[in-house]
Amino acid sequence: MKNYVIAALSGAALILSCQVVAADIEAGKSKAAEVCASCHGADGNSPAPNFPKIGGQYRTYLAKALQDYKSGSRKDPIMAGMAASLSAADIENLAFYYSSQTGSLNSNK
Repeated sequence: MKNYVIAALSGAALILSCQVVAADIEAGKSKAAEVCASCHGADGNSPAPNFPKIGGQYRTYLAKALQDYKSGSRKDPIMAGMAASLSAADIENLAFYYSSQTGSLNSNK
């Protein structure tokens, strides 16, 4: 019985998280076009060598990096300014969106 309850709760959580992810990805895409695309590219694969490629990165890594830029625990004057206006929801949405993109394996040249 205990295993059944755990399985049922896990399944329900998975279904709910999948529904949230779809909405978050669209919100992240919109915010990315507004805030991030000029440096990182629309899909996170910046053509410029001085801007990191973030498409396909882990969602948790992207969210943590943005939170750290916002709090000041990670230092970069450009990213600190960009992250300052992001809400917690914006950060999660951006992380979902960019993590869903295909990363470019080609180096910037």
